[in-house]
Amino acid sequence: MLSTKLFQDFFKSQTSGGIILIFCTLFSLILANSPFASSYHGIWEVNVFGHHLSHWINDGLMAIFFFLIGLELKREIFVGELSSIKKATLPIFAALGGMLIPAFIFFLTNNGTDTISGFGIPMATDIAFAVAIITMLGKRVPLSLKIFLTALAVIDDLGAIIVIALFYPNPELPLDFTQFGIAMAILLVLFALNKAKVKNTLIYIVGGIAVWWFMLHSGIHATIAGVLVAFTIPFDKDDAKSLSAKMEHALHLPVAFIILPLFALANTAITIDSGSLEHFSMPLASGIFLGLVIGKPVGITLFTFIAVKLGLCELPTAVNFKRVFGVGILGGIGFTMSIFVSMLAFTDPDYINEAKLMILVASLTAAVVGFFTLKVLLKNKQDYSN
Repeated sequence: MLSTKLFQDFFKSQTSGGIILIFCTLFSLILANSPFASSYHGIWEVNVFGHHLSHWINDGLMAIFFFLIGLELKREIFVGELSSIKKATLPIFAALGGMLIPAFIFFLTNNGTDTISGFGIPMATDIAFAVAIITMLGKRVPLSLKIFLTALAVIDDLGAIIVIALFYPNPELPLDFTQFGIAMAILLVLFALNKAKVKNTLIYIVGGIAVWWFMLHSGIHATIAGVLVAFTIPFDKDDAKSLSAKMEHALHLPVAFIILPLFALANTAITIDSGSLEHFSMPLASGIFLGLVIGKPVGITLFTFIAVKLGLCELPTAVNFKRVFGVGILGGIGFTMSIFVSMLAFTDPDYINEAKLMILVASLTAAVVGFFTLKVLLKNKQDYSN
């Protein structure tokens, strides 16, 4: 089946990509705290067509990452785990809990401070890292649990995208309705071409770039264009050669092995000094850490429990509430999306660096605790009881 093959390709690329992200992050941190720190920081500040290199990575290449997320989400809606209300209810409730509870914890710890705008930081889950960690557990992990984690993370990404669109406009530009209107008009044309069964790849690429360009200058973050354009690409659930399927397949490796590693290198160049530990008690740091490490597993498990007990959905075979909790811990690996949101939430570089550092600490904690928790919970393959 198309959905099965695409899921396997997706899972494999996310696994390898997650491992590469780990090495890129470590490499970046080492260089940022070495005698070469100044030169390393300078690389990302090189001027390219009027903007820093890091700007083109964050606002340009990451739009392609969001485009891939849109294609994956579209595939899940048509033929995957979100293709019916019955299938979608469980991961939707789990993701909702995994977003609301961390945001609430962040609100409680940061209410009344000038860092309250960072509430979206602990709401995100990094698919690549989470999948990489669960894959390290080998064949003991049931396929149903991997699918649950993947569907949960995809919906989580959609939630993060909605939060970015609603609460984090481009801080450098006021909202320009003319530019936004042009972007929407081009999108409508692309949708019309889709309905007319036009399958010319070049048309959608040129149209997508145009949407991104006008969105970039509208005051709304340009990466949102990637998701919107993805939904205009023709998709046929019975045709593995549909334009959407071909684009998704073609983008897996470039995103996993080029775009996300570049993002990690450019955005984890954090200098850690003797005063860094002092920030751990600050509202921002505690809100991020508690939101990701505590809020994620509690929210995911609690909302899953409520949905199942209300009879809205059922747990898949080989998945129980203990294993949902273990997956929920891995949900606390924020990384890519959390770092992305932190750069939109703050303009103060000190807040951004503090947020990034705590995201790394919290994500590492979630990865280690989640790995060993699931290792214990998955010892008995036949233990499917709640």
